[in-house]
Order: sequence, then C-alpha cells, then structure tokens
Amino acid sequence: MAAAAAALLSLRRAAAAAVAFVLVLGAAAQLSPTFYDGSCPNLQSIVRSAMAAAVQQEARMGASILRLFFHDCFVQGCDASVLLDDSPTLTGEKNAGPNANSLRGYEVIDSIKSQVEAACPGVVSCADILALAARDGVNLLSGPTWAVQLGRRDTRTASQAAANSNLPSPSSNAATLISAFASKGLDSRDLVALSGAHTVGSARCATFRSRVYNDTDINAGFAAKRRQICGAQSGGTDGNLAPLDASSPVRFDNGYFRNVVGQFGLLHSDQELFGAGGGVDGVTAQYARNGAAFSRDFVAAMIKMGNISPLTGSAGEIRGNCRKPN
Repeated sequence: MAAAAAALLSLRRAAAAAVAFVLVLGAAAQLSPTFYDGSCPNLQSIVRSAMAAAVQQEARMGASILRLFFHDCFVQGCDASVLLDDSPTLTGEKNAGPNANSLRGYEVIDSIKSQVEAACPGVVSCADILALAARDGVNLLSGPTWAVQLGRRDTRTASQAAANSNLPSPSSNAATLISAFASKGLDSRDLVALSGAHTVGSARCATFRSRVYNDTDINAGFAAKRRQICGAQSGGTDGNLAPLDASSPVRFDNGYFRNVVGQFGLLHSDQELFGAGGGVDGVTAQYARNGAAFSRDFVAAMIKMGNISPLTGSAGEIRGNCRKPN
C-alpha cells in the first residue's frame, strides 16, 4: 500500500512538472518579433538609436546592458525584475551579491523607456526594452543581430534570494555552471555560447583576484600583469577593472575562446570551459577556431534564454517606470 501511494505521488509530481513545462513553452510561444508592429511601429528604431548613442559614449555599455539581460532572465525569468529599486514594500535584486556594485546601465534603460513612453504610452514592457537593448548592444559592438521575440510583460515582484542563489559565481566550476544553466533549460552548448559574451566588457578585481593569485591553469605573464592592478588583499583595489578579453575588449568576436584555450581566461569560471575536465572543451575549441559557429550558437542561445518564463497575456503589467511597479 505504501509503495503504491509513493508511486502515485511520484506520478503526480511528474505530471505537475510536465504541466509547468508546457505552460512555460506556451508562454514562450506567445512571443513574436512582430508583437508591437501595430501598437508601437517605431519601437525598434527608438531602442537602436538610444543604444547607438550610449555605446558611442562608452563602448563598454553594450556589454553592461547584455549582462543586465542575463541577470534578469536567470531570476524569475525575463520579466524586468532586475530593474526594480528597493522600496518600503519591495526588496529588489540590485543589492544581491552578484549585482551590487557590479550591474550597471539602469539609466540607459530609463532613458529608452521614457522615449518609448513618449511615442507609445503604456504599450511596451521594460522586459522587452531590455531584450531589444541587449541585442542592439551586441550588434553595435560588431556582433550578430537577430529577431528578438517580443510580448513579455513586467513583473510586480523581485527576489533578492533567487538572485543570490541562481546567478553563477565567477568562482564556479564547470559542473556548477552546467547545473545552473540546465536548471533554466539551457544545455552545455548554450552555456559555452553565452559565456562568449565575455568577449566584451570588463570585470572588477574582486571577481578575478583569486584566479590571478591562486589558480595554476593561467598564463604566468598574464597573471603577473593582472596582479599589478589587483592587490592580494581585498580593499582599495577591489573596483579596479580589467578587460574580459584583452585582445579585443570592445569587439564582439571569438577572441574570448582563443584566450581561454591559451589559459588567458580572466575569471575562474571562464577557464573552467577548457582544460578543467568539465566536458565542454570541444565546444570551446570549436568556437576558438570558428567565429561563425560561435555567432550562430550565441544567437540561438540568446533567443532560448529570452524564452525563460516570460509573463504574457494578462500576467504582470506594463510598467510606466522600470524602477517601480505601477
């Protein structure tokens, strides 16, 4: 009797999981590149122009907006939860460990939102603006472009706890990274392709200190050079920046993978993609050889990531201000 009850409970759990998966797929299926063609026809040109101005002023901003999108999608899905400020009634995600003193570009999204609201008030979600801005940031840094799936709505909630637990750490090993991505429906190839976003942007000393002082799978000269800007102890040098891809820090290409293969990965988690026994060496080596393969798979992975648990239909809302619920 107990065995039968346990089997029944297991079946019910499996059925519930299957229903949840179908619901996620159904929500994603409601997204469409043409979602705003009738209601806000100038949306994409507004976002593109604003991102072009932001990247022209500071090329690194393209990478920063891309990172914002990643940190949004990995916590509650792509619902703009990462953009919410703390308030007396809401604890946002901006001060979570992986985000505090690290995520940036909020003002760029605010500016785009105000321009979109002027053209199409109450129509376009902050979640969709962030998805479009991330795509344009990549393309403006000489990376690929793609048709962004649209129709997400904005959440009224955030989860600092989920931000602390769901976002991979710069010290993560390959197994942890693979598990974190798998929990979001992303496979190991998606992991490697999305890690290629580190072909642009910079990292703070606090995130690579342990690697340049303690890791052995690192080019000795590279480590010595990075130690010049990153003291051995936490403190005054924590905020000093180094490019994630020193060979082409503001060009979206496959240089990151060539660096990792040569043991020039800046973060421990970067180097885990090659030579650490994590089972992803072949994909990393392929991308190091073939920039077109990386671009193709990066686009596919970005679309896949953008489909993580979107709010659609009547769920959520269209925020008037990306920093607070209506």
